Amino acid sequence: MDKQGQERFLSFILQRVQEGKEEEAKAILMENFRKQNEGTFSQSDIAEFIPKMITLIKPEKLEEIQAIVKQFSGNFGSK
Repeated sequence: MDKQGQERFLSFILQRVQEGKEEEAKAILMENFRKQNEGTFSQSDIAEFIPKMITLIKPEKLEEIQAIVKQFSGNFGSK
């Protein structure tokens, strides 16, 4: 994902995070972006990301986020 894509993804997720959890979510996302930029981001990182983020997302937005992450993780493997 390029820098612009990362910024859109970050904004998308942060708009759906529970109030007061934004900084924690941002830290997780920024770590994943750093790994992507270094070329060290892996499927195991995705597997760790999902349960962490589930605890931070507004319950009513969870299904929407899961669909996007599933799409992203599928695209990740094809690059």
